[in-house]
Amino acid sequence: MARVSYIEPQNAPPEVQEIYDKVLKGNPGNIQKALAHQPKLLETFLPFYGSIGRSLGRRLYEMVYIRIALINGCQYCLKHHLAASKRAGLTAEDWQALKNPEASNFSDKEKAALRYAEKMTRGPTNSAGAEADALKKYFSDAEIVDLVAEVALVNFTNRVTDGLGLEVEPEFANEKI
Repeated sequence: MARVSYIEPQNAPPEVQEIYDKVLKGNPGNIQKALAHQPKLLETFLPFYGSIGRSLGRRLYEMVYIRIALINGCQYCLKHHLAASKRAGLTAEDWQALKNPEASNFSDKEKAALRYAEKMTRGPTNSAGAEADALKKYFSDAEIVDLVAEVALVNFTNRVTDGLGLEVEPEFANEKI
């Protein structure tokens, strides 16, 4: 059970209802319904979230998201991004491989990004020097900034959804590795 109530569309104050209607097309998820307790946070979070990771390509973006959600044990984000990853061409075999990407057939570029994401997630951010340096071989500076921002974003959303005890919506509940 969630640790906070969800602000449902029928009970949303006008500023939240506007976000639900215009940005979320009338279909807010539980994370948006929880963040709606802080309308300004919801209003600024949505475009920020949408701006992250776009230079990486959808496949790599979803791989990084799923890998970090696996490391953190965040079922809410994992289930949402398993569903999204299908549209990016990831398969059940890819999902399995994300449990141990070093032993996978992923490209060297993908492995470098996943190594960096794991190092940044598991330990102090200043300990990822070698992994960060390895990114230069495959990524432009702009892409590295995008990757770093994605890693931070995923860890943020994992902490928010787990911290608030958010329930996975029924349409995502059956997604699993």
